[in-house]
Amino acid sequence: MKKKVVLAYSGGLDTTAIIPWLKENYDYEVIAVCVDVGQGNELDGLEEKALETGASKLYIENVIDEFIDEYAVPTIQANAVYEGKYLLGTSMARPLIGKRIAEIAIREGADAICHGATGKGNDQVRFELAIKAIAPHLKIIAPWRIWDLKSRDDALAYIKERGIKAPMKKKDSYSRDRNLWHLSHEGLDLEDPSVEPNYDYLLQMGVTPENAPDKATYITLDFVKGVPTKLNGESMKVSTMLDKLNKIGGINGIGLIDIVENRLVGMKSRGVYETPGGSILFYAHNELEYLCLDKQTIAYKSQLSIKFAELVYSGEWFTPLREALSAFVVETQKTVTGHVKLKLYKGNIIPAGVTSPYSLYNEELSSFKTGDLYNHKDAEGFINLFGLPIKVRAMMQQQER
Repeated sequence: MKKKVVLAYSGGLDTTAIIPWLKENYDYEVIAVCVDVGQGNELDGLEEKALETGASKLYIENVIDEFIDEYAVPTIQANAVYEGKYLLGTSMARPLIGKRIAEIAIREGADAICHGATGKGNDQVRFELAIKAIAPHLKIIAPWRIWDLKSRDDALAYIKERGIKAPMKKKDSYSRDRNLWHLSHEGLDLEDPSVEPNYDYLLQMGVTPENAPDKATYITLDFVKGVPTKLNGESMKVSTMLDKLNKIGGINGIGLIDIVENRLVGMKSRGVYETPGGSILFYAHNELEYLCLDKQTIAYKSQLSIKFAELVYSGEWFTPLREALSAFVVETQKTVTGHVKLKLYKGNIIPAGVTSPYSLYNEELSSFKTGDLYNHKDAEGFINLFGLPIKVRAMMQQQER
């Protein structure tokens, strides 16, 4: 009986080349697995492509709701943004994809798992850490680290020699990753950070702010314990809401990010990300937390958010630290319930009102009018004590003169 290898399959250039390469170099039965995290029409005709290039079968696993509910929502609740800009769209999806592929490999009795991530990128780490967490006994094959192909042009030539149709045109061979959360673009002219992207050609989920409508769009979002539950007063699951927000945000030029980021493997890379719906959800959630969380919790959570983002970016989802940080975040979300109104205008998200039954904003305290809860005279003693170290230091310096 032939040994089996399970391939993380997308139908793109890399995995199109990998199927014949595996059969030629390992003589494995190749079982292709596509994990659907919201790639949309990229899945059209995928089974035919996989079988034509030599796979024995193709699994298409729909995990969209699991991706959004169990990976994206906890990341929103943690306010986790990598290096202040990247909303972790690819990073959040990879551990789930690796997990599901490992589960299928176990079910199929496979000997190995193969992925198409390059030796320069982050995804090789994210996939392999997930596989090690779920199926540590399986062999991992990463062709880009061992085959003779050096570039995407080489991969195109490789499949052409075998009579396999290229899945894209050479001039449009950006490295892209799409899921329900975002769409990323890398490669070609984007490899030069001094060059402004040709957004009119590049963008697929939305438009530039210049091309957005001249009239603002107002939306409302409701959250319960940090989980988005309603859009414009209508209850819906989060994946449905995100799909709608992607369209609304895209039309208004929301969520366009251009970043030179620090990859896990040590180099910098430039990427353009489209995250219209995710940007709106992050912003709305933050606005609600400003109202509902106390000063100390917000301050500490902002530190945690940086570490949480680093863990997600590095593929360390299935780790004790990430689980422990998530437990802390869940505790902070108990009062993050309320209603947020936003104005979307030419790439900008502008707050337009927020309410919550757990609001810590007290109008009587905050008003310029004197209220019963606040005595202005108390401020003198507070300032004297709060400023005591400054006063003592100044007195000491005067004595030294």
